[in-house]
Amino acid sequence: GYMLYPYRPTSVKNRQRFNFGSLSPKAYSEAQQGTESWSMQTECLVLAGQDTTLDVKVRFLHLVMREVCEAEEGAIKPVAALCVDGQMFQTWQEAVEREVLTKTFTLSELTTKRQRTDFSFPSKQETESLRDSSDRLVGVIVRNQQAIEGSIEIEAERIIDGLFKITARILNLTPMESATDASRDEALLSALVSTHTILSARGGEFISSLDPPDEFRDAVAHCNNIGTWPVLVGDEGERGVMLSSPIILYDYPQIAPESSGDLFDGTEIDEILTLRIMTLTDEEKREMRSADERARKILERTETLPAEQLMKMHGAVRGLRPVDKEHQ
Repeated sequence: GYMLYPYRPTSVKNRQRFNFGSLSPKAYSEAQQGTESWSMQTECLVLAGQDTTLDVKVRFLHLVMREVCEAEEGAIKPVAALCVDGQMFQTWQEAVEREVLTKTFTLSELTTKRQRTDFSFPSKQETESLRDSSDRLVGVIVRNQQAIEGSIEIEAERIIDGLFKITARILNLTPMESATDASRDEALLSALVSTHTILSARGGEFISSLDPPDEFRDAVAHCNNIGTWPVLVGDEGERGVMLSSPIILYDYPQIAPESSGDLFDGTEIDEILTLRIMTLTDEEKREMRSADERARKILERTETLPAEQLMKMHGAVRGLRPVDKEHQ
């Protein structure tokens, strides 16, 4: 969901982005009466002992506001877009990947006391001059990134001997003045966007939340996942890592092996997206190319895609199964 087809800032889908896994500052969430979340919670089961250890990693996008300004008569003024020698520069929201890793906890520690890991990322501003072919200053790009503060809370509850419920909460505790009057775009600059949680157990095995053994179905049903859903990841059959994602996945999710790179819209729909990108007009491609580095790479990869690679996406067979004679 970083950006969606047709990968242009002016497209309707990309004017209100980041609808999945976005955690706004608590003050903004409360001002919106909870329509924008400020926390998410993962609960899952693990077969383990008191000495089993748990690591939790949180990954999210930290937005950057890229503002394009035109230089005119010694002053600069913000504009939606600026063309310099045929190259377009647009005001847009970029993003930086962030990762927070907690210390390693034993289940004994987690059943005794809720453990909390605070984190923060400072504000930042960068400027970039835009000059034409005669070296005349025609514009400036200003990139602003707001500070972010948050916390990861982890605890464990013993259900029965050898079975524990793990709870991990992600909280956005960034202070925000005038939260009542702030727009969603302003709040997103202080948000945790596309937030994912990765839980890793040593000396234990997670239980699938989608297809648990019969004896654990009731316990799984009592797990309360808010804004996210945990699935097993790794090689088929491995149970040491759980990915908690804000979009619906199945256990052991994989990007289609025929995929040549990220498209952000989904998995295993590469062919239709690639064909649609090929049909864009030159003007639409120019806008897509100037949106940001990620969009530019999608376009360049598509335009140089070998025919044999495109054919691999078409009609891939994942597996065969027998059909009952009565249904033939």
